Amino acid sequence: MDKLKLQQMANEVRKGILTGVHAAKAGHPGGSLSAAELFTYLYFEEMNIDPADPKNPQRDRFVLSKGHTAPGLYAALANRGFFPVEDLKTLRHVGSYLQGHPDMKHIPGVDMSSGSLGQGVSAAVGMAIAAKLDGASYRVYSLLGDGEIQEGQVWEAAMLAGHRKLNNLVLIVDNNGLQIDGKIEDVCSPYPIDEKFRAFNFHVINVADGNDFDQLKAAFDEARTVEDKPVAIVMKTVKGKGVSFMENNAGWHGKAPNDEEFAIAMAELNKEGV
Repeated sequence: MDKLKLQQMANEVRKGILTGVHAAKAGHPGGSLSAAELFTYLYFEEMNIDPADPKNPQRDRFVLSKGHTAPGLYAALANRGFFPVEDLKTLRHVGSYLQGHPDMKHIPGVDMSSGSLGQGVSAAVGMAIAAKLDGASYRVYSLLGDGEIQEGQVWEAAMLAGHRKLNNLVLIVDNNGLQIDGKIEDVCSPYPIDEKFRAFNFHVINVADGNDFDQLKAAFDEARTVEDKPVAIVMKTVKGKGVSFMENNAGWHGKAPNDEEFAIAMAELNKEGV
């Protein structure tokens, strides 16, 4: 898929995010929107997956460690063909399989249930170790929030990954600079993120603009050349990216737009998609 088509798909993912969160009257749009390009690149370019065979043992795995941004993952899965896009409107509704956090038992394409921050990365490390033990060629990807990496379990998992030289593991940190309580450096600064991962024996790739497909492609292409270490991609993004009044606003971490805000946001995205 060329860059223009990827950009158009990321726009569709953003529409799906807003549609789901608005219909649910709850959810987490800010960090879902900041990772829209990342979700799009993984599911339409990078990962070896097949919507017609979502449990194929040789498929690549993805773990959404920052599980509250499920609206972004769901929108990418739906647009990739794992389930109908129309179902995004059922997000968080009673009886819907699209719960507020990913559920591997009921959602096609979800490889790991997640939501308890810090724990998803441990599951991803376990999957990568399992691949090594089985002699399997699949790769494991996991997306973490920059606020999430304040959790100690993240670094326990990183220590094991570095020790085991898991070159089939790629951790991505969505460094949008904001968490629910404000700026990450004010809450509990995780900086310098890159140096921390290097200290745990990771090959680190800094991405200046994680909302740019050329830079994401360069990062993931480089990740595939690493032979003796796990990879950490630290990407700078804009929280709420694509919706003017949500961008760089911590208040939109976990709040749904009302009808008027939804109409404005969708109009902006529809204009962007022209």
